[in-house]
Amino acid sequence: MKTKLFALALALAASSAQAQTEIQWWHSMGGALGEWVNDLAKDFNAGQKDYKIVPTFKGSYDESMTAAIAAFRAGNAPHILQVFEVGTATMMASKGAIVPVGQVMKDAGAKFDPAAYVPAVAGYYTAPNGQMLSFPFNSSTTVFYYNKDAFKAAGLDVNKAPTTWPEVALAAAKLKAAGHKCPFTTSWISWTQLESFSAWHNTLFATKNNGFGGLDTRLAFDSPLHVRHVENLANMSKQGLFVYKGRGNTADATFVSGECAMFTGSSGLYANLKRNAKFGYGISALPYYPDVQGAPQNTVIGGASLWVMSGKKAPEYKGVAAFFEYLSKPEVAAKSHQRTGYLPVTKASYELTEKSGFYKENPGTDVAVTQMIRKTTDKSRGVRLGNFVQVRTIIDEEMEQVWSGKKTAKEGLETAIQRGNEQLERFQKSAKL
Repeated sequence: MKTKLFALALALAASSAQAQTEIQWWHSMGGALGEWVNDLAKDFNAGQKDYKIVPTFKGSYDESMTAAIAAFRAGNAPHILQVFEVGTATMMASKGAIVPVGQVMKDAGAKFDPAAYVPAVAGYYTAPNGQMLSFPFNSSTTVFYYNKDAFKAAGLDVNKAPTTWPEVALAAAKLKAAGHKCPFTTSWISWTQLESFSAWHNTLFATKNNGFGGLDTRLAFDSPLHVRHVENLANMSKQGLFVYKGRGNTADATFVSGECAMFTGSSGLYANLKRNAKFGYGISALPYYPDVQGAPQNTVIGGASLWVMSGKKAPEYKGVAAFFEYLSKPEVAAKSHQRTGYLPVTKASYELTEKSGFYKENPGTDVAVTQMIRKTTDKSRGVRLGNFVQVRTIIDEEMEQVWSGKKTAKEGLETAIQRGNEQLERFQKSAKL
């Protein structure tokens, strides 16, 4: 009798599991952020019985995007794909591969108001016709971090971060004199030192309003201001004040470990810092050049959004819409923002966080928000280019030539533009086919 009851229970469990519609979600979040993603899926799954979100880590942003393209061609793409902002123009051009999120929500009869999302975030993922193409998820921006313990040891004010680039150089010199081997470093060279740098100084990174105005955009980061900044970084590198730690987010670990004292990188590093840093740290706005008119302006978006892949069944898209509705709830979005350092994706989640006193209790956590909610200009809305992954790789390669002293700042920037424009031209041609 017990055996029969056990078999019946197993059969019921199996039929119950089959009744759930599985939604595959590929992402690139590791460590503390991976735990956050898994918790979101777990909480959503526990709150209803119709759908089951299955999150799968697919490696770095580059790797997950490549894997998804291959999976789409093979007919087994995930329902939801996390794509970093650099891949936005490529996804927009992949019309047959994606379903605009606005369409997914409308078809599912889900509550969806693009105006509820933070404008600087939503605008980046919106097509010229006003349709939102992807769901804002882990949007970040560039901020300045500093090690308060290292500042104290060097005789610097622990409550005041450098606000200008000349002040960064002076602080780096004091840190070095105090015995610090890595006074300043940065992750994501192109994003922090050229893309965000350009917007922060209200200067174009590329023509056609940084790609928003058309596919015939070309790179423009060889202005006197850009050359001056890269020259200054190269001089700091020669003096041991700026230490290059590698491409992508390799440098993140060197700040979290205490090896490097000052750092520019993603606001999304906050979750890692909060959990692992063994020192006092401060979060501040990006430095700027005080003689540049219009600076500081606003920083540009980073992080990633969630794209819905095509070729799925209607019930599966309903599940995607239900999950996006859950992520948009003010309490859910506010909790995500506070846990990770990523931007609040909706205005309501920002207001909820502010009212809770979180920003007062955690100084610096509002920096990313205030940098992004300033009024944007045509020069500072963001950067949206085709083949952007390849362009960034070229910039990394050329800047490495500059840091090693093999090229001048001007030579490195001009070559990066020449090589990068070839990628833009290639994308322009392919998009027209």
